[in-house]
Amino acid sequence: PEPGRCAHFVLRKRRFCRMVPAPGRRFCGEHGLEEEQNDRKRIPCPLDPKHTVYEDQLEKHLKKCNSREKPKPVYFVQDINAGLKDVTEIPEKQVSLSSLSVEELQNLIIKLKKASNGLELHLKEQILSHQALQEALNDPKNGESAFKHLKQQASILGHMEKLHLLGPGRCFVEFGAGRGKLSHWVDIALENVEGVQFLLVERATTRFKVDGKHKRRDSVFERLQVDIQHLCLNKVPILEKKKLPVVGIGKHLCGAATDLALRCLVESYTTCCDGEDEEPAPKRCRAAQTEVAPHKSAGNESTTEDHKPVAGIVIALCCHHKCDWTHYVGRDFFKSVGLGPVEFHYFQRMSSWATCGMQETTSKASTSEDSEDQTNGTEEHEQTLSRTESGSDTLQGVLSVEERKEIGCLCKRLIDHGRIEYLQQRGFQAALQYYTESAVSLENVLLTAVPNPSLIPEPTM
Repeated sequence: PEPGRCAHFVLRKRRFCRMVPAPGRRFCGEHGLEEEQNDRKRIPCPLDPKHTVYEDQLEKHLKKCNSREKPKPVYFVQDINAGLKDVTEIPEKQVSLSSLSVEELQNLIIKLKKASNGLELHLKEQILSHQALQEALNDPKNGESAFKHLKQQASILGHMEKLHLLGPGRCFVEFGAGRGKLSHWVDIALENVEGVQFLLVERATTRFKVDGKHKRRDSVFERLQVDIQHLCLNKVPILEKKKLPVVGIGKHLCGAATDLALRCLVESYTTCCDGEDEEPAPKRCRAAQTEVAPHKSAGNESTTEDHKPVAGIVIALCCHHKCDWTHYVGRDFFKSVGLGPVEFHYFQRMSSWATCGMQETTSKASTSEDSEDQTNGTEEHEQTLSRTESGSDTLQGVLSVEERKEIGCLCKRLIDHGRIEYLQQRGFQAALQYYTESAVSLENVLLTAVPNPSLIPEPTM
């Protein structure tokens, strides 16, 4: 063991425990039984079996355990952004891809191509940058993985600037914030802009946060530790008080989290949030009723008390294989082209084929990137799919690697098109584009949306 560390050898990890024991002891509290040889018994914590506790101290431990249920914050509204409430629409038993016959698989591909016919499938490449990150991009101290993250963040900021979203008197809500790197760079870009608020939404506790590194004293950073599924932005005190227009942002918002975030912004934030059982917003322009002009001062509130606008949405998409029909915002689009939850179930899994041919490269890249940003470095989740989920046994001799990749990309675009139609029906101009090279990230599609000016109602005299 290392000096000053526990002398217990952890077989599962093939190394010694790295905990620091009490002075004069060879073992930490977790492995102290090996030294003390007494009658005290350690048991798994009932709140989190990943750690243990002395049985005679269980009652005391439960009162201070970090895994205990904490009081719900005021902005927690159960399942407000969950979407589908009628679970009878979803089949009870869903067959895996590997269990499908070749004929069934080919029928699915025919359905996919028929549904995709006429859609805009060839996205434009719009790789932008922003002056706020130039110094960091040119810093030789940054390694390859850090450089990849910086290029993506620079392009996201470039798109925000192009859409005129980097303005004063706004609240930037970063969904799946992780360490908060994206908000940090937005803050740097808005160095001379007043009245900027940041809400960093992350359900898990996060280490090595960068929130405290922002130097501007007039910008406010606040973390909301809550699942997006239960987040009611209307009840966040700072938004309830100031009624600021919101810009929703996210870097690689994984799977269903994107759908939850869109519904959080477009439905629950643009309607009055009186209770948990409120009906979703109707399909008309409510989010786009007002967009605060960039020249407004920080102290100004929205000119209309009843409308709390969403100024824009900029989200880098990720992990379509983790989407969920229950939460998916494009269900109406799927139904309009003759598809349902069964097809969605297969298409979301087939979407992983878009990157399955690069598993070895991806695995290496994600290992290094995770060290740079533990939560936001999740853009290459595709390699975590098992052989069974990818249906590789069924595909042998049926589809080539290139055909698999093409079908996987088609599944991704079909799922994304449902999101685009969802936003368009609610008064937004929405678009998809490649915002970075595939060599930087295999998940290189950015969803952007701003209120449609033609749908903003004229002021009444």
